[in-house]
Amino acid sequence: MLRVLVATAVPAERDAVARAFPGPPPPQEGALPGGTALVRTSGPDLLAAGVGPALAAASTATALTAAALAGAPYGLVISAGIAGGFAPRAPLGALVVADAVTAADLGAETPEGFVPVTELGFGTVTHRPPAALVASVALATGALPGTVLTVSTVTGSAARAAALRAAHPEALAEAMEGFGVAEAAAAHGVPVLELRAVSNAVGPRDRAAWRIPDALATLTQGFGKLPPALESWKRHDDTRVPDVP
Repeated sequence: MLRVLVATAVPAERDAVARAFPGPPPPQEGALPGGTALVRTSGPDLLAAGVGPALAAASTATALTAAALAGAPYGLVISAGIAGGFAPRAPLGALVVADAVTAADLGAETPEGFVPVTELGFGTVTHRPPAALVASVALATGALPGTVLTVSTVTGSAARAAALRAAHPEALAEAMEGFGVAEAAAAHGVPVLELRAVSNAVGPRDRAAWRIPDALATLTQGFGKLPPALESWKRHDDTRVPDVP
């Protein structure tokens, strides 16, 4: 059986995923090193990994290491939660599955503009989930496939939203943890997936227009439809796509 770890930013997102798996969970294992709680369900294990790529990466790596040392490694990591959507391609309430997980602001500002860290000769800025898995999830859940951006500062202006669209024309959504979770998964050689429900539009901040409860409900519904897609994917000989420099 495929062992799956779902990493969200905050407990509200974790609990929304948990509602998709109402059966009796296995026995609890308590806290991971560092005090982070790992919650078990009748489906995946759930981790509220923290806000932002750095803490999400550290918490996910801790959970992956603990599982490997216990002799029960994970076979898939899913970064999940709510997100801002790039209208009109990803409207409020849409479910998005990443075919690319991209760090949008990892690099340097230059007189010519922003330069990704890869053009400086370091690291990577994109991880690609297994293509067959993305296709199976999109079919099973109705999620829109496309790029999900990871940012350290959430977009709050029309100018920044336009700049992100220009730099990443395939982007459907932005969030703050996916790339960190993907980095941790890659370090352990584990495939990654990112599944997000759109709660607000990327652009000028308008909290009155946010639809967080609706997005959390969409997240629950999406995960409720996910198990058949994971079972289908297990039958594929789907190797991980190399990280994109």
